[in-house]
Amino acid sequence: MVDLQEMGKRAKAAARSLLTAGARKNAALLAAADAIEQGAAEILDANALDLQNADGLSQAFRDRLMLTPERIRGMAEGIRKVAAQTDPIGEVVDGRTLPNGLQLKKVRVPLGVIGIIFEARPNVTADAAALCLKAGNAVILRGGKEAFRSNCCITGLIRGALESAGLPADAVQIVEDTSRESAVAMMELTEYLDVLIPRGGGGLIRSVVAHSRVPVIQTGEGNCHIYVDATANIDMAAEIVYNAKTSRPSVCNAMETLLVHQGIAEKALPAIAARLSEKSVEIRGCDRTRNILPQAVPATEKDWETEFLDYILAVKVVDSVDEAIAHIAQYSTGHSEAIITESYASAEKFTAEVDSAAVYVNASTRFTDGGEFGLGAEVGISTQKLHARGPMGVGELTSTKFIVCGNGQTR
Repeated sequence: MVDLQEMGKRAKAAARSLLTAGARKNAALLAAADAIEQGAAEILDANALDLQNADGLSQAFRDRLMLTPERIRGMAEGIRKVAAQTDPIGEVVDGRTLPNGLQLKKVRVPLGVIGIIFEARPNVTADAAALCLKAGNAVILRGGKEAFRSNCCITGLIRGALESAGLPADAVQIVEDTSRESAVAMMELTEYLDVLIPRGGGGLIRSVVAHSRVPVIQTGEGNCHIYVDATANIDMAAEIVYNAKTSRPSVCNAMETLLVHQGIAEKALPAIAARLSEKSVEIRGCDRTRNILPQAVPATEKDWETEFLDYILAVKVVDSVDEAIAHIAQYSTGHSEAIITESYASAEKFTAEVDSAAVYVNASTRFTDGGEFGLGAEVGISTQKLHARGPMGVGELTSTKFIVCGNGQTR
């Protein structure tokens, strides 16, 4: 197994160098974006080898793994957007002069060294490296074996860009060991890692949260809901549900459960089902859903709590907005939920009482994304409440410290 202790030492040293990197961070990011675009053929060759070894895996999994020229351009553009953002480091969050004359400032600082354990999405390599660097952090990446070649190729290009800008290449490192032992070792790297962020399926996230000795920011698992209220515009509802379920079902902001008010279900469900049939979505419905849609498969209790990441949708008819909110409270992972309604009262009630990182009115859950929220990119969607919540951009990868200036005060 790789020597994670040695990687941690190098990352810690690199993080100290980044404290005074200033404009060189942006130079490195722009060089990294150029390197990724210029190295597209190399990345695609590596990704093709990864895909060859992914036989037998689901189509949704292969979609997360696959890179295309368009997706590579998207990675490069995301890095440029991160570079264009205001540097958060040194920002004065709060400041005051105390009665004793001490001048107190609360300023934004890097977290330090961030560890990221992720699965089969090689774009995470570029996004995470860019965001961590912009926020002045060093990062140790540990991807899954399925994307190993892609991840190593992208990391190599970024490390070269760092050196070209006069920054230590060890600010971005990748663990070239995808065994379970390497993941466990990262969870125990308390001397060097300041925080650990898992990004992937529910199994990975729960394992890291349960076993890590390093502080964890919980991200990602998305059992997302859309509730179609009694007053909803049916055409709008059908279009939003179609987008939220089928535009990319393998990602965490795709919807997994549809709740429909009984007062509109007989009209809304056939229209929604017709739209979903264009992508052959399997509907798993409650008894009332199946009375309206005989083609639906009977839903089980497990379906309400499952993140399918596939062309499968659980559907339930409910009697009220209160029942919809109660269902979400019981089964949601706290990621993203939406209401489709023309009622201001229903919208206000839903947004006030649904406790998730992102709550929408008349819009698709697919917008829960760092790029869509104007953050350039994201290192993940935090579904917890401490430190950060929702898409984690540059600002969420920082902490604060107090700087206190006096002229001889003693206590």
